[in-house]
Amino acid sequence: MNITHIIAIATTVATVPLAEGQLFHIPENVVSNAFAGRNGAFVIIECSSETISDYTPNASTEKLAPCSTFKIWNTLIGLENGVITSDDEMFYEWDGEKRSILEWNKNLTLKEAFSASCVPAFQNLARKIGPMKMQSWLDKIDYGDRNMSAGIDVFWLPATGRKVLLITPMEQANLICKLIKDKLPFTKESRSVLKKIMTIKTTDRGVLYGKTGSRTDDTGRYNLGWFVGYSEYNGETYAFACTTKGDNVMGKDALAIVETILKQQGLL
Repeated sequence: MNITHIIAIATTVATVPLAEGQLFHIPENVVSNAFAGRNGAFVIIECSSETISDYTPNASTEKLAPCSTFKIWNTLIGLENGVITSDDEMFYEWDGEKRSILEWNKNLTLKEAFSASCVPAFQNLARKIGPMKMQSWLDKIDYGDRNMSAGIDVFWLPATGRKVLLITPMEQANLICKLIKDKLPFTKESRSVLKKIMTIKTTDRGVLYGKTGSRTDDTGRYNLGWFVGYSEYNGETYAFACTTKGDNVMGKDALAIVETILKQQGLL
């Protein structure tokens, strides 16, 4: 994809003119205030012009496990292979094992499982897709380092001693932009189902779509949060990826950062 990069260094964000002299510009202080001293990455792309604003050049190229943000692509691949067909179909039959996240301890539709980020449901989906088809799709869309060596039902989930698939925030944002612009080999029907289940919030100004992801350390304490998705405002679409790292941070913290930035800019 031919993209103009906007790189933020120190406290300066450069911009380039868009169509009809318009500027896509989020001030660096808006981003830094949203992070509130936490470490992480924020990349946002105005999809019509394919203009990237990268406020954290070092962090945005860090290779990380995608965690539950991979459910975006797991869902699309499942739809393309006919394993699932709609957002409201029965998707996960609870196996009776009681887990710490209560929402996982019942039967779930696809929309419910996606919203609850039900790991066992999407592990089942990956097994049904199978390693050969999954690898073929990761290669087609060039998803991160495409490494599935950890196993078909865990390759996106970080754990000590497990070599998992890695992807950068910049790569995540670029893939979302390509998906929105129909530059990836997914059908309109599959993208429509995904859009329904990815809807986070609708306001008078715009709509927010996305998926969170979280990582824990060996003690079970959260130390990484992802939020990957896009927003629609005034006929324009903005793809983004955000990470935040530190003690006791998770996906909901990355989501809050993105919401704060978009609201501050009047995009949500």
